[in-house]
Amino acid sequence: MMSDDILSQEEIEALLSGKGLEETESSDASTSEETETADFKELTELESDTIGEIANISFGSSATALSSLLGQKVEITTPQISLINHSMLEEEFVLPYVAIKVEYTQGLRGMNLLVIKQSDAAIIADLMLGGDGLSPNPELSDIHLSAVQEAMNQMMGSAATSMSSVFNVKVDISPPTIDLMDVQEQKGVDNIPESDALIKVAFQLKVGELIDSEIMQVIPFEFGRELVSTLLNGDDEEETAAAVEEAPAPTPQQAPPVQQAPPVQQAPPTPQYEQPAAAPRAPKQKPQVAVEKAQFASFEPVALNDAEAQNLDMLLDIPLQVTVELGRTKRSVKEILEMSSGSIIELDKLAGEPVDILVNNRLIANGEVVVIDENFGVRITDVLSPKERIHNLR
Repeated sequence: MMSDDILSQEEIEALLSGKGLEETESSDASTSEETETADFKELTELESDTIGEIANISFGSSATALSSLLGQKVEITTPQISLINHSMLEEEFVLPYVAIKVEYTQGLRGMNLLVIKQSDAAIIADLMLGGDGLSPNPELSDIHLSAVQEAMNQMMGSAATSMSSVFNVKVDISPPTIDLMDVQEQKGVDNIPESDALIKVAFQLKVGELIDSEIMQVIPFEFGRELVSTLLNGDDEEETAAAVEEAPAPTPQQAPPVQQAPPVQQAPPTPQYEQPAAAPRAPKQKPQVAVEKAQFASFEPVALNDAEAQNLDMLLDIPLQVTVELGRTKRSVKEILEMSSGSIIELDKLAGEPVDILVNNRLIANGEVVVIDENFGVRITDVLSPKERIHNLR
């Protein structure tokens, strides 16, 4: 029977080699950590700050576009930059999300994945369809996804415009594609970039009192570094060009020494060298321009000759479209889709109020509806003055 105090073969070999058991285990752990660190890509502080500044500028304008679409105050905080591995997606995206994929087609080459929670997307869809966003449908149908897609399209369009000013090139994007993404169940993960390392730019999104959540931008690691390189190298080139333009031109004192040699060694002056020493020319005198007081034609009515009257009569045969407008109203997309046979639409005019008479969609008079035999007609009760008609043309 072996005693517990007897050393194992590994411990004996470690003692013979002059290394303790703890030192051997520490060396193995250090080697493992170095291997893991070598496999994981990292961003420098400058690269991280640059990507954050680009995202901050581009999504600042996106918040304005989203605010005008939803009719709510939209705030996006300063982004947080982090680096994730493709194998860490299940830990990063736990909840069901909505993913919007955008490809850069001009100016930049790469892709951008915008990720928001499915519950936040339901609120945005409800607001886009005319709702109040307080009780959205958690199940996103095709029409809800289309509404979210349009909102994200406007956001990414504004972001592309801002990036055009940042990179000083025209930036265009492809129409966004939208999909429901559930990493836990491996649904809708085809839009996630295949790069082993991904850059996640996380914003805190606030929409009125309805949404206070996180919206994420995921880009491939290589594309993020390309953005940084393009921006920083572009700034260096602009500084170099500015320095060349600002360099002072050489003065006559900086000419080669051969021109300062004694007169006996100088060749006879030629006409090319005499011209700079000529007397300064008198400034050019501007030619005198005859200025006369403007004369305008009189607006008093004048008699037309036969040719002018005939030309004016030709305009009298031009057909115009006359429309009588009973009233108008505004409805949301949701209310229009809910219309059916028998629905009543309330107009913005009271009963008995004069109707509008339009010629080529321009208001010129008001009138009242009458019945002639079995047809409707309109009796003109008021004709707008020329000043009012001109005002309606604007």
